Amino acid sequence: MENKEKVFANKIDKNINNNEKVYYSNLQKTDKIKEIKKNNKVDKNINQKINSIFNSRNYVYKADVIIKTEKSNIKKTIIGRNRNFLITQDNELIAIKDIMDINEQEKNSF
Repeated sequence: MENKEKVFANKIDKNINNNEKVYYSNLQKTDKIKEIKKNNKVDKNINQKINSIFNSRNYVYKADVIIKTEKSNIKKTIIGRNRNFLITQDNELIAIKDIMDINEQEKNSF
């Protein structure tokens, strides 16, 4: 039992610095990931607002909204949506990715 076999271990006779390369590579990826998360957060807020409009008690088959895009503010009546577009009562398609903000238009009560 005292006669144990030896395990082969190769001698390391050079300086190894592979951890530094991984560190710098990882740092650059982290910046890109933060930017992607920031962009997705904005999209989630718009999608959440759109979903809240369609799930509200005021929505039966249409909703009057004010849509803010980079170019202008638009007052439209939306009747539905699909994955990428809002569908208006005039059969126009408004790209969700172009929407910066959306709010339901308040109705006048008598």
